[in-house]
Amino acid sequence: MKKKNILIVGENSYIGNSLERWLSNSSHDYHVAKVKTRNNEWNNIFFGIYDVVIHVAGIAHVSRNPELETLYYKVNRDMAIDVANKAKTEGVRQFIFMSSIIIYGEDSNIGESKVIDSKSKFLPIDFYGRSKLEADLAIQKLKSDEFKTVIVRAPLVYGPNCKGNFPKLLKLARYTPLFVNIYNERSMIYIDNLCEFLKLTMDTQLEGVFYPQNKEYVSTKAIIEVATKLQNKKILFTNIFNGLLKILSSRISLLNKVFGNKVYDKNLSRECNLNYCVVDFEKSVEMTLKGGED
Repeated sequence: MKKKNILIVGENSYIGNSLERWLSNSSHDYHVAKVKTRNNEWNNIFFGIYDVVIHVAGIAHVSRNPELETLYYKVNRDMAIDVANKAKTEGVRQFIFMSSIIIYGEDSNIGESKVIDSKSKFLPIDFYGRSKLEADLAIQKLKSDEFKTVIVRAPLVYGPNCKGNFPKLLKLARYTPLFVNIYNERSMIYIDNLCEFLKLTMDTQLEGVFYPQNKEYVSTKAIIEVATKLQNKKILFTNIFNGLLKILSSRISLLNKVFGNKVYDKNLSRECNLNYCVVDFEKSVEMTLKGGED
């Protein structure tokens, strides 16, 4: 198999760094380079020597401060489109853009269902979601027979040393003796599963819009349950606060991020016909715990 030259745009990205490590352990031969986006360093290199360009750079969903709106659009939309145009102009065969489930809007209120399927409408609620969506749609328009575009509308990504709510839940599982007995469902993807998906996408030279996720939907209760079991801790689940939390969820969006529902219809994820889920949910929690130890 010919060595595949891959350029990751976004040098310090969690996904980009994880993918580089994943490919280094592969039996196939990959040459992976990374480039910074600061000071437009990506624009100073020739993309034509690469078979694949993967754009993972961007500003994470960390603030709704209106003063940052221009910056979000500049980085998450304009730069992503500029990188894709450069890749096409300079003869790259495949371009992969990391989009997000956030383009479909908020999580449901506690107790309500939210299933995203092929007919679901885009409902970005802020400039982070809108900037990701506009880049997503614009890059799709660049595709041609010579330039394959891959849009990865990833759900929440988690794994060892990740940031966000997942490690906070694992930390909570270590210390709390009590947790609410609310069952919810969320689409999520463990980092190794995502990296295998990206690897197979490059190996098979796919193009299109994809919705990778773990085989199992994940509930917040299950995260706590599995984490406490792996740490030999005991925990009591209670229904006492369920009614109050359901009422408050219509006013406090943070509660829905923890206990709301938001899943991709599993048929969306099956369409790519790739066997990328190499780690099941319980094992992924175990590996995240081990990787995140001090």
